[in-house]
Amino acid sequence: MHLTPTVAGTGAGDPSRLHGPVLQWYAENARDLPWRAPGTSPWAVLVSEVMLQQTPVARVEPVYREWLSRWPAPALLAAETPGEAVRAWGRLGYPRRALRLHQAATVVVERHGGALPTTYDELLALPGVGTYTAAAVASFAYAGRHAVLDTNVRRVLARAVAGRAAPAPSLTTAERRLGEAALPADDAVAARWAVAVMELGALVCTARAPRCALCPVYAECAWQAAGRPVHDGPARRAASFAGTDREVRGRLLAVLRATRTPVDASQLTPVWPDDEQRARALAGLVTDGLAETDGTTYCLPGDRSA
Repeated sequence: MHLTPTVAGTGAGDPSRLHGPVLQWYAENARDLPWRAPGTSPWAVLVSEVMLQQTPVARVEPVYREWLSRWPAPALLAAETPGEAVRAWGRLGYPRRALRLHQAATVVVERHGGALPTTYDELLALPGVGTYTAAAVASFAYAGRHAVLDTNVRRVLARAVAGRAAPAPSLTTAERRLGEAALPADDAVAARWAVAVMELGALVCTARAPRCALCPVYAECAWQAAGRPVHDGPARRAASFAGTDREVRGRLLAVLRATRTPVDASQLTPVWPDDEQRARALAGLVTDGLAETDGTTYCLPGDRSA
């Protein structure tokens, strides 16, 4: 990254002024990630987008490679039990995403002949696919023109166009309109813009320590022009983990993943000393479809009948 900043303020607020600098920066600085490789299948793009939700790239990449090596097509995953998807998910966190991918693969086989659908609306209808993921897959896999608004993109647009230090806590109608207004007119260019501005937010326009001296749109940034006003909204709180039900659930799942036979409840007692919290976590796993029980034993979904 070797761009030289100029005086901030010129053209701030006009999204189209960002296109050329951001696309050029991306061409020179994009990370070499497996889901961006030429020939990556739409299914692989969907897998990457689901795995990357709330999870760093460094943790996702090895699991992504193993997953696609085992299940390079939806039909192969759909033929497995849901428990195998949860097992392969490992320690990525938020394991219900594994169940949603399995459910999506099943729907793709049953309703779309095993090929991932191509339109935004059809993608949105898949289990576990929300507006962001549908837009991302439609853009990155099919070169569609969609506003792909993850946290990184929202932060770049909030600063460079709206002059704010951070976006709203949740996506607003105004932000969606801004994201759509910022799209280049050409579909293919818009798809490349979507990933380029996302990369800029991930590598340069970061939340805590933005590297403004390296930013290709420093001169066009409304936040810079306004003197970099501090964020005046509610502070984002880091989610705690130690001692929470999430930690207990993760430990319990680790035991269930390690075997394909049902585990007696007594074998789970050493996992966590608090009986009430352990029982609550187990009940939550069953409710969420991440575990099955016959009242005395527990296993991953499908392991009992496999």
